[in-house]
This record gives sequence, C-alpha cells and structure tokens, in this order.
Amino acid sequence: MGNIDWKRKKHSPKYQQIVDYIKEKIANGEWPIGSKIPSQRQLAEGFNVNRSTVVTALEELMADGLIEGKMGMGTFVVNNTWTLLATNPPPDWKEHVKSGLIRPSQSTVQQINQAESNTNLIQLSKGELSKDLFPLDTMKFVMQRVSEEMQAFGYEEPKGFLALREAISDYLKTFGVQASPASILIVSGALQALQLISVGLLPRGSTVLLEQPSYLYSLRVFQSAGMKLTGLPIDEHGLMPSSVFESKKQKGRVILYSIPCFHNPTGILMSENRREELIQVCKKEQLPMIEDDIYRELWIDEPPPPPLKSKDKHGHVLYIGSLSKTLSPGLRIGWIAGPEPVIERLSDIKMQTDYGSSSLSQRVAAEWLTSGLYEQHLECVREQLKIRRTVILEALEIYLKDLATWDVPKGGFFIWLRILPKLSMSELCARALSEGVLLNPGDIYGQESNHYLRLSYGYASLKDLKKGICKISHIIRKLAKR
Repeated sequence: MGNIDWKRKKHSPKYQQIVDYIKEKIANGEWPIGSKIPSQRQLAEGFNVNRSTVVTALEELMADGLIEGKMGMGTFVVNNTWTLLATNPPPDWKEHVKSGLIRPSQSTVQQINQAESNTNLIQLSKGELSKDLFPLDTMKFVMQRVSEEMQAFGYEEPKGFLALREAISDYLKTFGVQASPASILIVSGALQALQLISVGLLPRGSTVLLEQPSYLYSLRVFQSAGMKLTGLPIDEHGLMPSSVFESKKQKGRVILYSIPCFHNPTGILMSENRREELIQVCKKEQLPMIEDDIYRELWIDEPPPPPLKSKDKHGHVLYIGSLSKTLSPGLRIGWIAGPEPVIERLSDIKMQTDYGSSSLSQRVAAEWLTSGLYEQHLECVREQLKIRRTVILEALEIYLKDLATWDVPKGGFFIWLRILPKLSMSELCARALSEGVLLNPGDIYGQESNHYLRLSYGYASLKDLKKGICKISHIIRKLAKR
C-alpha cells in the first residue's frame, strides 16, 4: 500500500474514522478490487486506537460487502460502491500488474523500499550517503553558477549534453578509460543503464552471469526482459574467472555482469590480477561484459585498481558510472561508456523512453566535474567514510564478536555480516524493524545468502550506527536462546 496517509475526522467516532478512510480509498480507486488492506495492527497504530475499535470498523465494511477476510492471508477489497450497483465486474488490476512488462520487486524489497522513507528508523539498509554529507552550500554555489550562464534549453541531443559528455570523457581518462564523448551516453542513474541494456541489446532467453550474491538479484530488470540469472562463485579477490568457462557453455546469448569495486552486497574489491584474468576470459570467449563501477570513488584506504574497461581493447566492456552514490541520488545522472554503435543503439532507445535526462541536472553535473569541486567533495566523503567504518567496526567488535563474522571493507558502504547462530533472518529483520532498525537480509541478493545481513555504514548517524548494532546483538541473543 506504500506510505499510508491516515486521515481523521476529529468529530466522528474513532471506528467511523476508519470506516470512512477505507471507503474513501476504495471509492477513489486507490485500493482496487483485490487489494490487501492494512493489517489490524497497522490500522490500530495509525488511528491510535485499540484492536477492538478496528474490528468494529472492519465488521461494518464486511457487512456492506466491501471487504472480505481470507484465513491466514489478510483482508481484501472485494467490491466498490460502483460494483454494488452494477452487474458487470470491473477489471482485476492485480492480474494486469502481474502480466505487465516489468515484474514487481520481491515483497521483501518492496517493504524495505517503503520503510526507507521512515525517518524514525535507524537506517542500516540504505546504500547511499548520509544527508549530513550532502554538500549543500557547494551545491547552491554550483547551481548559482549554472543559473547565471543559463539560456533557454529544450531537449538535449540523444546521447546527452555535450559539455557533460566531454567532462566525463576527461574524468574517465584519470583512471585509464579512453572513451570519446561520442561513445558516452548520459542516463538517469545506473538502474536506467541496466534497463536500456536489457531491452535494447539482449534477446529474450539470454543468460546473465554475475557474482553470487549480487545486488542484481534484488532487482527484476533482467528477469522482466525474459533473462536468466546464473550466479558464479566469488572469493576475497572477487569473481572467479574459472567459473566463467563452464557457464559460457550455456545455450543462447550469454553476458557477464560484475561490480568489481566494493561489491554490493559483500564489499569485496576485485584484485588487479583477478581483473586481468577476467578480461582475458572475456577476450578469449568473446564474452560481452557490463562493468558496474558506481562505487569506485568511495575508496578509503587507497585507490582501487584501474577499471576492467581500461584493459578492454576489443570493445567487450560496457562501463557504467554514476554520481548517485558519491554526490546525490537526486541528480539522477549516470553514464554508459562503450563501443559507439552500441551507444547509438542505447541512445535511440533512451530517446523513445524519456527524451533525455534532465537538462538542468546535466548542466549541474558538468559544472561539478569541470570546476574541480567534485574531487574536493570526494576527499571529504572518503574522510567521513573512514570515520564511519571505524565506528561500525568498533561496535561490531563490542557487540557481535561471538555472534557473527565479517571482513573489513576497503571502501564503499557495506559490511557483509555472517550470523553464526542458526536462526531465521526474516524473523531477525522483523524484530529489528519493530525495534526501529531497518536491515537488508542477505537472501534478497541470492538464496544461498540466508545467513547474512548487509549492513550499510554510509547513511545512519554515528550514534545510530552504535545503537543499531547494539540492538541487533540483543535480538540475536534472544532468538538464539529459543
């Protein structure tokens, strides 16, 4: 149901407030036939009433024929005020949703996405920088500069604002990637890059090889396009190239997707030797590859090895970058660098999709990159991430030393926490949520990861990082005793 806006009519009885609220949602079509309504607990909390008041309201709605309870499943909308007067049933929107092109996210992922907007929770799930690290004053300065030079602008050329593509081309050269502005496409974040690739380059039935676990398992972008995800083993150096040979034997089109820098969710940094081995495999097997490098600049100890794309002399690698993790997800600016014919194809599809990313955001991004302010900002971000990493590692050592194992990340946001006691991760996450801590269970990144949690130290305050780890410790100890 998304975020619930509890509307109250103060002068009516409390049970009637609930009745009117649900009737309004049904009458407006916001809750179509087949929709599951909030639970009794949610309604009680939202209207600040006890369960008996909620039950009274629901019984009246059931008597009116608007809702119906299903044993063990919840309460659902079965009619609206129009269908009570008409003989022809309305469309079942649930079936339309299921049969759409884009598959819905996993229910767990949907719930996490909804909870991430709750500012009262300790956010150990968010893979983004804290608002405290947002360079507000500098952003105002940059936007002022852009506004002073602003002229009327309309749709950009298909590949994006030329000045931004030139700036990205120069920026990529600083870590060895040679990509002319003509071979760069501006996209609205890395997710759009993956969507364009999935519909524009890969036929249905293609196989996507990727690390197991992987962030990509928590999305439905490739599955929606009719593709199969095949997980490959990883170790402390990253994806194991030997596994690619066996998987390449699968029928149909096969591509490789990898997050080599500060991998999501494990935080692993692929070694330079492993990168060399992997690019040689791609070359030998004529295997196209997507390199998702959006965490590259979030290094803490030392700069990571050059991108796989920097070693690509044959056009095997499509390279994805973004400002969402380093500067602001709200800008919605990312890029794809690759062979020019491929970029032409993707830019055509993007124009059919949205007629180009925001002209204003592209100009702001160009100013950040060309002014030197972006590099200054990154230095501050790395300093703060180092502090945050120290705080969460100290908290883990104090509260979870005997309950979990973890590796020290060299950058990025994430710690991949393996829980030692045998217990339900879903129950652990549910208990944590009830105590105000939002977590990402490992199994959303692959079924084999059901003893793991992905912890983020990028977003929560330092105080909340300590508090959140302490609460997790108490919950695990309680569950382990049962």
